[in-house]
Amino acid sequence: MSISDIKKVFADADISKLHRLIDEYKEDEREGVRKIIVSAEKKIEAYEKERIRSYKMFEFERKYAECKYICGIDEVGRGPLAGPVVAAAVILPKDCDILYLNDSKQLSEKKREELFVEITNKAVAFGIGMADEKRIDEINILNADYEAMRQAIAKLSVTPDILLNDAVTIPEVDIKQIPIIKGDTLSGSIAAASIIAKVTRDRLMVEYDSKYPGYEFAKNKGYGSQAHITALKEKGPCPIHRRSFIKNFV
Repeated sequence: MSISDIKKVFADADISKLHRLIDEYKEDEREGVRKIIVSAEKKIEAYEKERIRSYKMFEFERKYAECKYICGIDEVGRGPLAGPVVAAAVILPKDCDILYLNDSKQLSEKKREELFVEITNKAVAFGIGMADEKRIDEINILNADYEAMRQAIAKLSVTPDILLNDAVTIPEVDIKQIPIIKGDTLSGSIAAASIIAKVTRDRLMVEYDSKYPGYEFAKNKGYGSQAHITALKEKGPCPIHRRSFIKNFV
């Protein structure tokens, strides 16, 4: 086979097949093939490191393994000048095999979108809640945050036995709660909720960009970028701006 053909075979191969391919071509002395093999070995090494990291991400889930339904809770959108705060609740299967779960801010947009599909396909249940800009102005961002979280829990198709929360204890919830500081980097369930909430809110802000052009919502997602603040001063607020957040700019 030509080197380009071999490269395609390796590129198309599932990670589980790379060891076999390496054995198959390890006697090939062509420099191009050697480079392909080295690249495959690095890919295997990175994959094994991710498996170890991912296993550690479920330490809290293993700690509370006696609970049938362990639910991760997280939110996004506390800081923006516009748009809703969005929360997600996710119950993953006990034998969860999803890799690369992490704080959504640590992941690329492409990886978040890929994981969104995988999480929603594999989750035992998930729910999404949100509080819009009017509700945020009415009851303040912290209470709106809690309200969105309660909505997310209420939309689950099964009732959780325990909630793993990213740093907070949610008022008016009777289910046992475990607040975990930086939970989206320490719990696979919370990380999954972080990703679901982030992708949901980002998609919504892209839609708002078309509806309310000029503020660059598709780029800044409602956060206070320089371009956003400049537009806010020049154009004034649009319907989705949080009036309690923009007092210093208008």
